[in-house]
Amino acid sequence: MTDLHTGRLLLRRWRDSDLEPWAAMNADPEVREHLGDLLTREQSDASVARFEAAFDRRGYGWSAVEVRATGEFIGFVGLDEVDGGLPFTGVEIGWRLARTAWGHGYATEAARAVLAHGFDALGLPEILAVTTASNLRSQAVMRRIGMTTDPADDFDDPTVPDGPLRPNVLFRITRER
Repeated sequence: MTDLHTGRLLLRRWRDSDLEPWAAMNADPEVREHLGDLLTREQSDASVARFEAAFDRRGYGWSAVEVRATGEFIGFVGLDEVDGGLPFTGVEIGWRLARTAWGHGYATEAARAVLAHGFDALGLPEILAVTTASNLRSQAVMRRIGMTTDPADDFDDPTVPDGPLRPNVLFRITRER
């Protein structure tokens, strides 16, 4: 994947300079509220290595996001294959931003660019999004980018222990939409 540019953002491959702010995000309880346990620095660094390996293998994945005006790393956005063990398959869109980047419309802006890339460059017929039932902020982004949900698709994530992170919602958007 080539870099994607929006009015305010650059979506690009990961750099060594992203590792420290990425680790800080993964150690932030508010950022991780709907994702599970906090990550150690080693776990956080390993996640970037997996992201980059997926890019090399498939040609798409989780992109680092930076603010073009400042060069500040603010999180990730991208496409990934749905994890095994879930009651559906496909390609999902996702994002995670540092708290300082919340409330500026960055997730919506970046996600729109990724959707366009997924449909236009990759030729995907449908893109999915998954989040916990309690993650209303991400669900709002999903709606803003045109995704819809059907309560019949809601599910309990079998890869998550019983608790508040287990109930999930599934959103969809097709190329025609």
